[in-house]
Amino acid sequence: MTQTHATERAARSPLLAHLRQNIVLYGALTANLGIAIAKFVAASLTGSSSMATEGVHSVVDSGNQVLLLYGQHKAGRKADARHPFGYGRELYFWAFVVAILIFAVGAGISIYEGIVHIQDPHPIANPTISYVVLAIAFVLEGSSWVTAVRDFNGKRGRQGWWQAVRRSKDPTGFIVLFEDSAAMVGLVIAALGVWSSVYFADARLDGLASVLIGLVLACVAALLAREAKGLLIGEAADPELIARLRAVLAAHPQIDSVNHVRTIHTAPDSIFVAVSADFADDLSMGVAETVIEDIEARMKQLSPSISSIYIRPEKREQAVVD
Repeated sequence: MTQTHATERAARSPLLAHLRQNIVLYGALTANLGIAIAKFVAASLTGSSSMATEGVHSVVDSGNQVLLLYGQHKAGRKADARHPFGYGRELYFWAFVVAILIFAVGAGISIYEGIVHIQDPHPIANPTISYVVLAIAFVLEGSSWVTAVRDFNGKRGRQGWWQAVRRSKDPTGFIVLFEDSAAMVGLVIAALGVWSSVYFADARLDGLASVLIGLVLACVAALLAREAKGLLIGEAADPELIARLRAVLAAHPQIDSVNHVRTIHTAPDSIFVAVSADFADDLSMGVAETVIEDIEARMKQLSPSISSIYIRPEKREQAVVD
């Protein structure tokens, strides 16, 4: 019995580790699916345009979380002959797709629905239902947002928020954070749209709220697309790490000068380092190999994310110097 329990625990441990690692994505997915159903039911009962728009918003967010989970799964494949540096950038590709979907589907449908409702307004039948659903959605979305904020704060350290977003090489964290933030802003706008359309007896205000929600989503999509594009093209490691890499090279008397140190993230947790250095002319091949091995060992001690290192001996006058 004890051995059976141990086997079961061993089988569950990878699943539990996966769930803990992706708690932000799964939390957001669960919340958005429940919220989407509630919003569509409320929209059908009340005829609220902004409520229907918010339902579309939640569906898009749910689909985005599924795509990010899929991207993480595909990015985790081991390197092979066709992709010697692995598949880590596939996550960046799906992050870019997510940004496009937010813009094309989320923002596009929201703005279209709002314009249609402005041109052909229909009064909200029972605003109380909308208020209740929006309140529940705000609580659920808020819990997902708090989880995303805690996870992001744990990763950003002492960096400012914007600096942490710009330097982050893992898009899942900041995408969920921005999605949840946009969702909470959208809920407030939707509530104001419902209230104002009832208070002023002008159903067009509910349509205007839909347009505003679409504009919020468009802004978030543009920001996420910009960050995802940079990761997809390839971003360097943090300047602090590059400076420490240069310090390792400078500590070797056998190196006359460092021509350049170039890095690129091939995945959120994988960095490729390329070095061009001018070695002393009197070094024998055997000594040079020992020096290079020592440099590589010292560099890998700086960060577990350093996966590959290429060191090229090159005369300074013949090299591209950074």
